[in-house]
Amino acid sequence: MTIIVALFVLCAMFSGTYADPDTLQDICVADLTSDMKANGYACKNAENVTAADFVFDGLVKAGMTNNTMGSLVTPANVQKWAALNTQGVSMARIDYAPGGMNPPHSHPRATELLTVLEGELEVGFFTTGNVFINHTLTKGGIVLYPRGLIHFQKNNADVPAVALSAFNSQLPGTQNTAFTLFTSSPSVSDDVLTKAFQIGSKEVKMIRSKLTPKK
Repeated sequence: MTIIVALFVLCAMFSGTYADPDTLQDICVADLTSDMKANGYACKNAENVTAADFVFDGLVKAGMTNNTMGSLVTPANVQKWAALNTQGVSMARIDYAPGGMNPPHSHPRATELLTVLEGELEVGFFTTGNVFINHTLTKGGIVLYPRGLIHFQKNNADVPAVALSAFNSQLPGTQNTAFTLFTSSPSVSDDVLTKAFQIGSKEVKMIRSKLTPKK
């Protein structure tokens, strides 16, 4: 009886660890108008699916980089490309002006692979042990950003740069570190921010004014 119980426990453990996470149908083009969501989107009726659902040209054009950070991320996730629903993948294009930066951020639901298409980038991420790992990536080079870790890219050159990212999630999510802390709704109290960053209330107000999008 003890052996049987032990085998049952082991089977339960391994079935939980190695349970098949794959989709149970060939395609499930998202019906973005449906209110039904269960860790994804409801499927569009099969008779309404066309070849056009499976192609996407949203990453062809360069993004406008005339903003504070000098960069723009153009996503190709399930909210932009419905065919990605249940497929567990997505992409993004990032354009950088000379000196532009994709500021420190994280993706809570995905590991990221980023490759440089044009120019070169300083790339870096931070481990939970507070180790900073960075490198200068040239055209064709690829960097791995582990899931959930804070990372960034910066174009230190005097010419524009372009990168392409791939994610193992249809909707990886993005938390911009500075924007999350200083422009959340409702706001984080000044007491928390002044204590965490060892700055005064005036500095908190100044940072908030610079990061809050202009209406």
